[in-house]
Amino acid sequence: MSLILPNRRISRRQLLQWSGFAGGSLLLNSCGSNFGVTEVGNATEPFNQVVQSLITSQRPVPEFSARQIEPEALLINSFTDAPVIDPKTFRLSVTGEVNNPMQLSLTELQNMPKRSMVIRHVCVEGWAAVVQWGGVRLADLIALAQPKPGVKYVYFKSADGYYESWDLAASLHPQTLLAYEKNGEALPVDNGAPLRLAAPIKLGYKQSKWVTEVMVLSQLLPEKGYWEDQGYEWFGGL
Repeated sequence: MSLILPNRRISRRQLLQWSGFAGGSLLLNSCGSNFGVTEVGNATEPFNQVVQSLITSQRPVPEFSARQIEPEALLINSFTDAPVIDPKTFRLSVTGEVNNPMQLSLTELQNMPKRSMVIRHVCVEGWAAVVQWGGVRLADLIALAQPKPGVKYVYFKSADGYYESWDLAASLHPQTLLAYEKNGEALPVDNGAPLRLAAPIKLGYKQSKWVTEVMVLSQLLPEKGYWEDQGYEWFGGL
């Protein structure tokens, strides 16, 4: 499959059009650029800040240097055993309200422009770790899939049955990756290989491991996320 990337910069017009709010003054919720947990006013419709918040959410979070990586600090924290996935036959499906649904092999993903970052991974249980992640920007995949007008959410399905949903603004953040590398080496299975979410703007339970499908939607489904459906906050931002 031949991949031709469009301009990797997401324009203000595109971002607003994809979110379905161009020309409107509807209220949104986005992660912004601060490090505090964002409070969500309504779990079923979390967009409750001004449109400008969505734009500022594209600002990068400060990163760490390679010498600050904490190799032993990232704990293995999963609700199931690691699934068995053959990287040679693995395919990532990009589906939903898009004009160009795709199935991409791990090799095709690795041939896309790579983004590497050293960030702090924060767990809701109270621990944190500075980790290097390398992979493809989720914004690049969404752009390739050509989302239809009005999309607001991105769902993630995992091989172990885990499921998550994010707001579109956080999904398009330049530091939101589908990672296949950890600390300069191939991503270990226990950390989510062959592909996992990694971002400095969401808590750990939002960063799904073993991702097999990315689904772009205009409506938030009743099943919002594995832990959210058991009472955790939906937005899960930092």
